[in-house]
Amino acid sequence: MNEIIDQLQELSETVPVPLELPTFEQLVEVEEQILIGLPNDLKEFLLYASDVIYGTLEPVTVADPHSHTYLPEVTSYAWSIGMPRDQIAICQVGDGFYCINEEGEVQFWEDGDFNEDGWESLWDWVEDVWLEQ
Repeated sequence: MNEIIDQLQELSETVPVPLELPTFEQLVEVEEQILIGLPNDLKEFLLYASDVIYGTLEPVTVADPHSHTYLPEVTSYAWSIGMPRDQIAICQVGDGFYCINEEGEVQFWEDGDFNEDGWESLWDWVEDVWLEQ
């Protein structure tokens, strides 16, 4: 995991207004908003790598509630269009969502169904999807 975080930080693009990393308290606030505990991998990602800007995918963030990538808003929208309530959105792609369950498994959900692709952890998804785009 640390190697992946280091790789993400190295690849991160420099932008005029960089993203901020959240505090642990902000993670707790997000959990209270969505009424689901965040899996450990997602917490680690949010605390140490959610400030990375790389490629075309924009994973969720929690430091800025006004951001279009704010986890509670992205997840609430996904739930409103049918994504199962036991899933947390980690990245919106068009009309679909990469999402994670409480066990930390990642899947892609779109049009009411999960596709056959899945990843055992968020870090597997980062390596296989985000870093390979």
